[in-house]
Amino acid sequence: MMAESTRRGVPDATVGRLPGYLRALTELAERGRASVSSDELADLLGIRSAQVRKDLSTLGSYGVRGVGYDVARVSEQIAAELGLAQERPVVIVGMGNLGRALAAYDGLAPRGFQVVALVDNDPRLVGTEIEGLTVGTLEGLDPVRTPVAVGVITTPASAAQEVADTLVGLGVRSILNFAPVVLRVPEDVHVRAVDLATELQILAFHEHQRLLADARGNEVG
Repeated sequence: MMAESTRRGVPDATVGRLPGYLRALTELAERGRASVSSDELADLLGIRSAQVRKDLSTLGSYGVRGVGYDVARVSEQIAAELGLAQERPVVIVGMGNLGRALAAYDGLAPRGFQVVALVDNDPRLVGTEIEGLTVGTLEGLDPVRTPVAVGVITTPASAAQEVADTLVGLGVRSILNFAPVVLRVPEDVHVRAVDLATELQILAFHEHQRLLADARGNEVG
């Protein structure tokens, strides 16, 4: 039986790490592991063991000295805290390469997310079938017939705000935005932005710093 959410204040930073914990614990369970130490979990996530103990304590989970954490129990607690006990219907707006890739991604369903609708405004795509779903229009999305909990925006930046406005009007309160633009939404709507170009630029910064450090080291040597 799925454990109930602790419903206590879990820090945002901890929430951001919970999916990583769940992924690691799921892999351990698949390998037949019944328990895991904080040191091992820390190594799997690339963080400190003290951070692991602090994060899991916010869920009411404490390891046993010499034994560690119960893999199944902590997995249930994390899944409950993330709200994965119920299936969350998803609509993907924008059937370009990224939208199609997300529609084909088989890692969503096991984590409680079911793609129920695909949307595009290109007449050449509307009515076609992608991954077993018929592509429709955003205007034609019926929230009564097809309830949606999460909207995924993979459109060009110029269209993203209008799409977000329409999704909010349909009652969607959670949006994952891949378009490189800041969305303006009501306070009760939660937006997570994924900007691939920005992430690559951050990687470029770290690579540049490494090269500068190597150059300085060579000069000193």
